[in-house]
Amino acid sequence: MKKLVLFIVAMAVSGLVAGCRVGPNYHRPVVQTPTVFRDLSANAQVQAQTASYADLPWWQVFQDPQLQELIRTALKQNYDLQLATERINAARAEVTITRSNLFPQVQGNGDFSGGQEHNFQTKSNFLTLTADAAFQLDLFGKLRRATEASRAQLLGTEDARQTVILTLVSDVASDYFALLQLDLQLQITRNTVKTQQDSVKLTTFRVQHGVATKLDVLQAQQVLDSANAQIPDLERQIAQEENAISILLGNYPLAVPRGRPLVEQALPPGVPPGLPSLLLERRPDIREAEQTLVAANAEIGVAKAQFFPQISFTGSGGGAFGRSSAFSGLMSSQLGIWSYGTQVSQPIFTGGALRGNLRLAESQHQQALIAYRQTIQRAFGDVSDALIGYQKNHQVRLRQEDTVADLQESVRLSILRYRGGTTTYLEVLDGQRSLFSAELTLAGARGTEYQSLVQLYRALGGGWQQ
Repeated sequence: MKKLVLFIVAMAVSGLVAGCRVGPNYHRPVVQTPTVFRDLSANAQVQAQTASYADLPWWQVFQDPQLQELIRTALKQNYDLQLATERINAARAEVTITRSNLFPQVQGNGDFSGGQEHNFQTKSNFLTLTADAAFQLDLFGKLRRATEASRAQLLGTEDARQTVILTLVSDVASDYFALLQLDLQLQITRNTVKTQQDSVKLTTFRVQHGVATKLDVLQAQQVLDSANAQIPDLERQIAQEENAISILLGNYPLAVPRGRPLVEQALPPGVPPGLPSLLLERRPDIREAEQTLVAANAEIGVAKAQFFPQISFTGSGGGAFGRSSAFSGLMSSQLGIWSYGTQVSQPIFTGGALRGNLRLAESQHQQALIAYRQTIQRAFGDVSDALIGYQKNHQVRLRQEDTVADLQESVRLSILRYRGGTTTYLEVLDGQRSLFSAELTLAGARGTEYQSLVQLYRALGGGWQQ
């Protein structure tokens, strides 16, 4: 029995060491990437060679303590992330299962029997203990290629989890800034309502003293009604945005606490994208696509190994212990049992199944290669779109700030002229309507700028470390 075990172990080691692996070894495909990101200024291109905005961890990008707390809660409780983590556990178990075929499979068996025959008055009791071992010699690398594919799938699952983290954190941040934008618009609207309420009272008082007309009161009331009508819709949008954030956090719909208002949120002085070539390592969806390609490449080796002989070793050993009254004088109470064997199987005719399986593996490899290149292309498209979006939204916000400042000054002057009797109240109302609309637009521009910043950080594969 001891010699049998040593023989099987020796064959296993020799098979693992000396066996070859058919099929191609993986080499990362050469993919031509741009040397610079599109639409960058000369200064930005210089920065791109030295640093990347995506190198910063998210807690340095988003400095609002309340937003940081929301993100941490989402990373702990979000169900999509929990599912992604469990998929990693399942993939790790798959690797263990696949890799186990590289080792001998040993199974123990036990059997006890006994009894008495009435006619012969004989009694017997026997205990049989055996161990069976089987080992498939991996001469052509079928099992090792399968293990290689399984490991690549595990790594791809881990990268998929990183993609979930990237998406989750960016969604929480983007929705939070959208919520702050709605808060700001609601505050502007309520301030406008209060201002117009005072304006209606003042105009009514002036009518009573003969220095204004009822038309002035009517026009002021129209502005007030228009502002009041927007409040319920903004409150509805705020509640829906809070619900969306609550779901991302793994909670039932409830109110979301705020931190700094939108106008106090920090904006970075610059957002250098970094070297384009580093995008391949930073984006988890690109890494996941590459691991899918690695697995597909290994599956070609599995398919090719099916053409070659499959060699297996088997062995069994043990003993029987017991006694029978009928043979007590003829038979020892202990009996050794052992056996061994070798099995070789070689496909001869399969009706084209093996060749079809190989062509299938090669086609799946080509599909994975195309998907890998497509993922890279889309990633650069995401970065280019995000860069353009952030730059344009930043410019829009700056121009809108100038517009609001000009309108505020215009309204202040028109009020002075109206009180001095050199203009009508209609000019004041027109200016206030324009200012109200411009302030709402500015609030939207602020929110859009922050959300485009989040999208740029996400497109660059920013550091979403926990």
